Amino acid sequence: MSKRKSQAIHAGMSLKKLRLNAVEGIPDIPDDITHQTPLSSCFSHGATGDIGLIESITLKNFMCHHLLGPCQFGPNVNFIVGANGSGKTAILTALIVGLGGIATVTNRAMSLKDFVKIGESTADITVNLRNRGPDAYKSDIYGDCISVEHRILSDGSRTYKLKSKSGHSISNKKEELMAILDHFNIQLDNPVSILSQEMSKQFLHSKSESDKYKFFMKATLLDQMKRDYIHIKQTKLITAQQVERQEESLKKLKQQFLKKKERYENMSSLGEMKLELENLKKTMAWCLVREKAQFIQQAKENLEKEEKNSKYQDNLQLCKRKVTDVENRLEGLKRRVDSVREEQASRLGDSLKLKQQIKINRKAHREQELVYFRALNKLKQSEQEQKILLEKKAKVSGSTIRGEETKYKKQQEKISRLKGQLAELEKTRTQLNEEIENKQQAVLKGKEEQEKLRLEERNIHMSYTSKLKRKHQLLASRSNKLRRFGDYVPDLLTSIAEAFDKGLFIKKPIGPIGVCIGLKDPSLAVAVESCLRSFIKAFCCDNYKDEKTLQELMSRFCPEDRRPLIIVSSFSDKVYDTGERKAYHPDYPSVLEVITASEPVILNCLIDMRGIESILFIKDKHKARKVIQLEQPPLNCREAFTIEGDQVYPNRYYTSDVSMAKYLSGDLETEIRMLESELENHQALLSRFQLHRASVSEDIQSIERKLNSTIMTQKKILMSVNHTKAKITELENANEEQMDDISSMEEVAQEIRLKIEAEKQIVSEAALELDNRQRIVEDVVSRYQTAREQIDQLSEDMELLKDEQLKLEAEFTKHKQNFKIFETKLRVHEKNIQSLRSDLARREKELQGCVAKAKEIGLEPQEVTRSASAVDTEITQLQTKIKVYESSYGKLGQVVREYAEALKLYRKKTNQVRDLRRFVNQLNDIILDRQNRYKVLRMSLSVRCKLYFTNFLAKMNCYGSMAFDHNNETLTIAVKPPGRDDDGVSDAKSLSGGERSFSTICFMLSLWEITESPFRCLDEFDVFMDMHNRRRSLDLLLELSERQHLRQFIFITPLDTSNVPRTSLITMHQLQDPERVQSEPEEEDLTAFQSCSKSSV
Repeated sequence: MSKRKSQAIHAGMSLKKLRLNAVEGIPDIPDDITHQTPLSSCFSHGATGDIGLIESITLKNFMCHHLLGPCQFGPNVNFIVGANGSGKTAILTALIVGLGGIATVTNRAMSLKDFVKIGESTADITVNLRNRGPDAYKSDIYGDCISVEHRILSDGSRTYKLKSKSGHSISNKKEELMAILDHFNIQLDNPVSILSQEMSKQFLHSKSESDKYKFFMKATLLDQMKRDYIHIKQTKLITAQQVERQEESLKKLKQQFLKKKERYENMSSLGEMKLELENLKKTMAWCLVREKAQFIQQAKENLEKEEKNSKYQDNLQLCKRKVTDVENRLEGLKRRVDSVREEQASRLGDSLKLKQQIKINRKAHREQELVYFRALNKLKQSEQEQKILLEKKAKVSGSTIRGEETKYKKQQEKISRLKGQLAELEKTRTQLNEEIENKQQAVLKGKEEQEKLRLEERNIHMSYTSKLKRKHQLLASRSNKLRRFGDYVPDLLTSIAEAFDKGLFIKKPIGPIGVCIGLKDPSLAVAVESCLRSFIKAFCCDNYKDEKTLQELMSRFCPEDRRPLIIVSSFSDKVYDTGERKAYHPDYPSVLEVITASEPVILNCLIDMRGIESILFIKDKHKARKVIQLEQPPLNCREAFTIEGDQVYPNRYYTSDVSMAKYLSGDLETEIRMLESELENHQALLSRFQLHRASVSEDIQSIERKLNSTIMTQKKILMSVNHTKAKITELENANEEQMDDISSMEEVAQEIRLKIEAEKQIVSEAALELDNRQRIVEDVVSRYQTAREQIDQLSEDMELLKDEQLKLEAEFTKHKQNFKIFETKLRVHEKNIQSLRSDLARREKELQGCVAKAKEIGLEPQEVTRSASAVDTEITQLQTKIKVYESSYGKLGQVVREYAEALKLYRKKTNQVRDLRRFVNQLNDIILDRQNRYKVLRMSLSVRCKLYFTNFLAKMNCYGSMAFDHNNETLTIAVKPPGRDDDGVSDAKSLSGGERSFSTICFMLSLWEITESPFRCLDEFDVFMDMHNRRRSLDLLLELSERQHLRQFIFITPLDTSNVPRTSLITMHQLQDPERVQSEPEEEDLTAFQSCSKSSV
């Protein structure tokens, strides 16, 4: 709580304020500070009676009281009387807390929340203070009374409301309340103003001399003044140390100032050089004007030269005539080519017709030739038959009939014997056929088994080779994981990066996709690879140009049949929004949700090419069948994959043949170990299959050897059968011929003669027709050869014309190109002329601007003889020289500015140090003067307190003394009660309790005489006194209150006050005794505050 002091210590407050200024080094102390007057004379009686008095106080839910008050206090003496628990101390405590005091000052609680009545959330205190007279606080706002409404919440917080007499709320800030208390000189923590019950007990029973001295110092505010003086001394010491540091820094600052001053004085020659530089710049301006004028003259000459140059126009006209001439010649040649082409086409048509006639006639000739040779062959056959018949007839006519009959019988017997042999041979052949068929079936089955074993062995060997290659890739991928996707991938990615650095790609391709993706659940690696398949090794390109470049790079590293896919899709920084077509299931994620990608384009490509947003992962295959096939598939879901990689559609199911992830597996060593185990198994299988296949091959070879032997035997039997059949047939035919030939031989001979004559006639006619056909063919061939010769001649002519046409076209193209070149040159020439004109106009405008600027710089035109380069060289040299000066001393403006700043800072620091030193000296003198005045004031208050104390004791026929030891800070009180021996006074320790309380009351009254406050409160001051001492103490209190009738006194006592005289200055307040027993806990009686009406005796 802030200390509120009277005008007697305002000088101390001024010194307290000055300590802040001393730290900041700002001399702000008045030259003349006068000492205050004694405290008792600083508070006029006419002023204090109208301000700061307590008019009333009201308590609600405060401590143990539901409602207490309002208590109307009188302007002079007030007695609050009541039994213990009736609310006497609560009123005094509420007064302290209601005016902003802290809880510990009251000695009744440690926190404000302890004052709130149990079971209530708030406690309210209302204190009305008088505000009248000329010294009233903001009387135009508050009026004659200031109402302080204080509310305490159950959490320990508090709020204020300051109201005027009319009830209007003026402020709710604590600062305003503190200002009011300072204005009224109300000191809540000063025991002279408010002596609480606990403080009263300590004060009345205290035997310590140092405690009494401290009480005296606190009551007179001398302890606060002492603490202020100590703080001022500490501030003075800090300020003195700061002054010493400032003086040290001032020395360094002075050295810097002298250096800058020396640099400033050395810069005088730099001004002359800068003046010369300005003159050279003026000369440079007119040099530039002269050069501009020379450039303009040169530009005019160039423009005239270009305008007179007609070479481009003449060349263009000449080339145009050549183009026209060649174009006319080319048109004539084209007409000749067309006519030759038409004639050639006509001749070609005739040639084709003749060729067709040749084919037809040659065909007719060949047919006639065939007829001729056929007739000739028939004639020869007839003549041969006639010759054979004649020979046979001669042979038959020479034999006898008897010999033939004997031969016939022998032949019949031989035929019968051969038929018996034939039946045996047929039976053997049938058995051999069955045996051959059985052995062929056995061979076929063996070959089928052998082929099956071969296929299985080949599959196992291919799997072994694939796994061996995979193992090598994994071993290589220990150092480079990219080799998992192929041995060529690292080199391919390196070449892609180099090509991108060279600018061959618009955007760098991304891939392989398997490298760029990760799995949130590693156990789904097999399922993801089964889903993505070949897309794992695919690359992504932004455009088709990049795709073509990537194809070229791949052709260098990848085999033709194993090139990765290339997906072309525009690169984007965001993943597609798949909310409308995404498959959703609360228990199973989609592929899009399972994989992560380093680039959004990877996910976008997989969405476009594979539709990963509509594919679910269901680890268990039975659940997958149930969700996809047995039930209605989830919305937008078209397929699903199990953890084994099985693919599930609504109407079909595909089992995966992959058991281990090839690209997305994280455990490389485990995969290598599994591959090694599988390779060992494959090797064992290959060995077993090879042994089995060798055994089957041996069995097949054995059966084939037996089959071949059987077939050879069958062939021999078949040859015997055929030979036997041939003999039987020959014997039978021979018998028949012998019987028939003799009778019919004459008839056949006659028929053959007639047939030979007819065939000779046919051969003669066919020979004539063949000659005719031969002549026709020769005629057509002759005509066709003539037509071909003409066509060949026309082709030669066409080739010559085409050669000539090509030459003319080349010449035409050349002249056409030359025409365009000359045309372009003419346009360039015209643009050059236009550019020269524009440049001339611009240069003339620049010349005018340069002249204007030069006139601004150099005023009048100057005749310059030096070139701009020479002047520029001189300017450069001079600028270099100036830079050397400026590098040594700095720029002139900067040096002047730094010198001025240094001078200003040096003067400022000098004045500050001087003022601080003066302030420290003044502060030292003031402290000494204040200390002397403090001692004088302390002595004065001590003497006055002694006099008042002796005077109060004397009024009660007692004798006493007070001894102040300011060095040891003790106060000794000696009292001689009436009726004691005259052997001397006794100290307070030898007195009875009542006598000691009475002497303490006298000490309190002495302090009241030398201090000022609008009201004074004593709580239970008389509880330890006997009736005699209590009566004497009351008399002294009433006497003092009557003498200080404009002061307000509040006395709290639990004892009887019937012997207190009733006057107009005394107001009695009797509090109702508390009810110790309550009939019902729910109903709480309010403690009524009873105020006795004012009575005067």
